[in-house]
Amino acid sequence: MSGYDDDHHAPQPWGPHDWHHGAPHNSFSPLFLSMGVAIFLFSLAQAWSYGTYTPGHIPTILLGLAVVGFSLVIWWRQDISFDGHYEPLSTGVPFRGIQVRKVAVWVFLMSEMMVFTSLFSTYMRYRLGIENCGTVFDRGLFDPVTNPTGWQEGVAVTCFEPASHLIASSWWHLAPGAINTFALILSSFTIVQALRYAKMPDLDDEVRRKKVYRYLGSTWLLAILFLTLKMVEWFIGFYVPEISVIGLHEHDIVSLVSEGYTINADHYQHHSYIDEATGAHMVANIQVSASLFYVTTGTHGAHVAGGIIGLSYMTLKAWKGLYTPANAVSIEYFGLYWHFVDLVWVLVFPFFYLY
Repeated sequence: MSGYDDDHHAPQPWGPHDWHHGAPHNSFSPLFLSMGVAIFLFSLAQAWSYGTYTPGHIPTILLGLAVVGFSLVIWWRQDISFDGHYEPLSTGVPFRGIQVRKVAVWVFLMSEMMVFTSLFSTYMRYRLGIENCGTVFDRGLFDPVTNPTGWQEGVAVTCFEPASHLIASSWWHLAPGAINTFALILSSFTIVQALRYAKMPDLDDEVRRKKVYRYLGSTWLLAILFLTLKMVEWFIGFYVPEISVIGLHEHDIVSLVSEGYTINADHYQHHSYIDEATGAHMVANIQVSASLFYVTTGTHGAHVAGGIIGLSYMTLKAWKGLYTPANAVSIEYFGLYWHFVDLVWVLVFPFFYLY
């Protein structure tokens, strides 16, 4: 060992990193980042459990976020200096000759695929295994003689109420999800364009800098739009003005939470579940279906939020002009993750918003 001059040990463990010494294998950032995410998620689950809020877990939530933030700062400081000088290749079968980082991204995406496969299979299991609320309502009011299998007013029936019953009821309810679908598909194009210009060998450095940071920034804005509309759909709702030319009347689009579609809704009332003859209103326990909707779309939204964090750093790096054809492959690696996030949404949208 010869200290800082040794070929295997870089002198800046906190970054920026001297890549001529090799990869920063002394980096603890990924490990601590994982620990921070785990602390945050476990604390968040404890703080909000079955609709009960426990403020005593707030300090550990903040601790998890602090660990995540600290790890990201160190990780980015080590990466900001990456100029493409060192890109190790795999030597073992079946990944021989492929960049180690690309292999790592694909392994990560395979684990992510298992997460979403579990969510989709759970959805299909309960969607097919629990009777639909509309079917229960169509059986009519309970009568001990003529309709013993009917529902009773004031008695909650456990049934599956898909979110699409609310969301797909009109174009305006569906609009946030439809716009989000377009936004994510467009963001796949912008991230590819950023990679395209970053890899151009004969492009002027200033032109490359502007093209790359503008396309990465556009991807960032589209991701922000996605989460904003998601919050509007879940919690806020929006106002639709009157447009007499097209026969549109003034009205409000109510959020899902305001409609009562929540994970603890054990006495949910939909405006269409009213018996016309008696005015009786069917109430339903929809905790399973609502939980599946929010957990699945929320998990996807968390991945979009993670992408926003990564895009924030990448846009800053591009704005500084630090992406070149030699290190543009980093954009490709992020693009693999981002395309996966887009693909998952293409499946989530018809499953949870249309069907």
